[in-house]
Amino acid sequence: MGILLGLLVTLGCVIGGYAAMGGKVAVLVQPWEFVIIGGSAFGTFLIGNPMKTVKDTGKALMEAFKGKTPGERDHLDVLGLLFALMREVRSKSRGEVEEHIDNPEESELFKQYENVLKNKELTTFICDYVRLILMGNAKTHEVEALMDEEIETIRHEALEPVHAMVTVSEALPALGIVAAVLGVIKAMGALDESPEVLGQLIGAALVGTFAGIFLSYAVVGPIAGKIKKVREHNLRQFIIVKQTLLAFMNGAMPQVAVEFGRKTIASHDRPAIDTVENEMLNPGGGQEKQAA
Repeated sequence: MGILLGLLVTLGCVIGGYAAMGGKVAVLVQPWEFVIIGGSAFGTFLIGNPMKTVKDTGKALMEAFKGKTPGERDHLDVLGLLFALMREVRSKSRGEVEEHIDNPEESELFKQYENVLKNKELTTFICDYVRLILMGNAKTHEVEALMDEEIETIRHEALEPVHAMVTVSEALPALGIVAAVLGVIKAMGALDESPEVLGQLIGAALVGTFAGIFLSYAVVGPIAGKIKKVREHNLRQFIIVKQTLLAFMNGAMPQVAVEFGRKTIASHDRPAIDTVENEMLNPGGGQEKQAA
């Protein structure tokens, strides 16, 4: 919604200002200039990226337009699941805990936290490191280094669409010049026409330069920035898991370890400590209230 509103404001100001200066809006309607620029930009995007990145960019665009990032309920679910797992580790046998982490989709414990279970990558991350804790011979600093490396890998993969779109954004002004040059070539072929016709052809050619710069700095670049913010926000849940489990490995009680994780949440999304305590006593209780 924010992206659409921003585009409407930007287009309204640019075209409205141009019209207010006495410019003819009809001159800007040059569909073939936009075909040249947009088509060549998409072509270079396909050339420079594997199909996996192309598909992920489409997914990232949808995420950016929706602007959906984890909120308080999502963070409570992560903390609640970690608390439940840490209690299981402390009170149950290794085999009983492994039943949950080997097949989380069938685990009654995981089913209480559907928001986490829907995120396959996060669920796998949690299960892998709880399994390391169960082994009992992993050192905390080694696990922390491994977590940091994995989170960095996940981050790199998540931001590949951003890098791809930034590259396209940087190329658009030059592609606009290509469209403008082709327009000038067309105008040169009509030198025997009247000054009025020649002027229209040159004006149409310059629309290519305008379009390339506008699309680069007012459309593609800002959308790439939005994708980066959304995806980095989503990655914060991995940091919550990391800090919580490391605190637990260092000997903290589950209630205390959860507080380590809570403190890594941004202040505007961070649930109050009383809310977290209530969640530990009543798993998913906030979700039921929200549904009611």
